[in-house]
Amino acid sequence: MTNYFQRIPRASITHGPTPLEYLPRLSTELGCQLYMKRDDCTGLAGGGNKTRKLEYLIADAQQQGADTLVTVGGLQSNHARQTAAAAAKFGFQCELVLEDVAGTPKTDYYHNGNMLLDRLLGAKIHELGLTQDAFEYVGALLTQLKNAGRKPYFIPMGGSNVLGSLGYVRCANEILQQLEKDNIHIDQIVLASGSAGTQAGLLAGLIAAKSDIQVLGIAVSRSTQNQEQLVTELLKETLTKLGINPDEANGRVLANGNYYGEGYGITTPSMINAVQQCAQLEGVLLDPVYTGKAMAGLIDLCANEVIKPNTHQLFLHTGGNQGLFGYQESF
Repeated sequence: MTNYFQRIPRASITHGPTPLEYLPRLSTELGCQLYMKRDDCTGLAGGGNKTRKLEYLIADAQQQGADTLVTVGGLQSNHARQTAAAAAKFGFQCELVLEDVAGTPKTDYYHNGNMLLDRLLGAKIHELGLTQDAFEYVGALLTQLKNAGRKPYFIPMGGSNVLGSLGYVRCANEILQQLEKDNIHIDQIVLASGSAGTQAGLLAGLIAAKSDIQVLGIAVSRSTQNQEQLVTELLKETLTKLGINPDEANGRVLANGNYYGEGYGITTPSMINAVQQCAQLEGVLLDPVYTGKAMAGLIDLCANEVIKPNTHQLFLHTGGNQGLFGYQESF
């Protein structure tokens, strides 16, 4: 990485490098050589991909003299849980604006999983109904906090802005170092793609390192075209921040919007099967919203030989299995 990149302020939070491991039983089942990058093991109240993003966002909040972190997400948001944990760790107040999500199982959704952890971590939760506009609410909340003499710092959904995506520029470098050290060849990285920061950052890091490894984002809430557009826009901004020609993004963004079902956070039979298979063949817990759907996509693409047999695939586990406890009735 460039000296400029190394100088960008960063709070050290991640337990890293996170493991990169081979999954022999799932590989046999899928007919490909499958590895997993364990970003469910980043630490910070159970881990997940947001830890890497928060390293840069927390450093920026500190530089701006903020005293309160404000963010937005669904009620079972992994990002909200990790933001609440980071706030606790670094001495910020935390305000979470969390939206109800239509079509999700409701028995444990409001009180268990990430919601239980958010409360335990000391965050103030603003629960919004299905018809309320989260961004209108956030705007009013930020004004209210400022009027009360507080110094709020707003973190976008998923921590997915240019600063947040820098966490996955670092991760790309970490992956390349691990592959080189263990002499592993990878044809493609597969991950759940939602608010775009993880996929955009990963691609920016690979482009910066002149690596041509493909990255396939399995969309968890959007069509293929819309997801590719969202990732491309953030990738171009991130490349520009790194001093790299944004045109390097052209032709690099691949997404697949065939596996999210009826919508964000709504269960699918293939997701449930993927979570069960991963647990029962490898002892690895996926989550119902992101990694379960991404793994369902990977399994199906292997079954239909869109992903060719015996190719080397790396699945980026972005965490979130705390959400399983909010979805108990689905399993």
